[in-house]
Amino acid sequence: MQKLPCILLVDDDRTTNYLNQRLLEKLDVAEQLLVAHNGQEALTLLNKHCHNPTADCPVLVLLDMKMPIMDGFSFLEAYKQLPDTQQRNILVVMLSTSLHPQDVQRAQELPITAFLNKPLTNEKVRQLLNLHYSQERSAL
Repeated sequence: MQKLPCILLVDDDRTTNYLNQRLLEKLDVAEQLLVAHNGQEALTLLNKHCHNPTADCPVLVLLDMKMPIMDGFSFLEAYKQLPDTQQRNILVVMLSTSLHPQDVQRAQELPITAFLNKPLTNEKVRQLLNLHYSQERSAL
């Protein structure tokens, strides 16, 4: 399978970001990995990398739910306000250790593609990519 052009990891826990980055590198699924430590940094990176059609815009955002400064929910509220051209080809997957029904319901009301329980694993990444990118990846 062809690599995705860019994936954005968003988590305030540096160890989690490091482990997820190593996992994605080991699986060799992306040309570029971007890392943000909160939703505000993620928005800044999206604005920087998605400003024109030839930019290296992430096609997948792996987003933690609970973070300081700007959590995943606030990020998604701000993300919905971005121009359609910036959102069009981006899938957002929310990652969390919380399976509290209120959190899951709130996440499902926002523009996310999937909700995955942490930790991220080989199997979860492969299933996600096969489900959402198997046909598209051959065209990338």
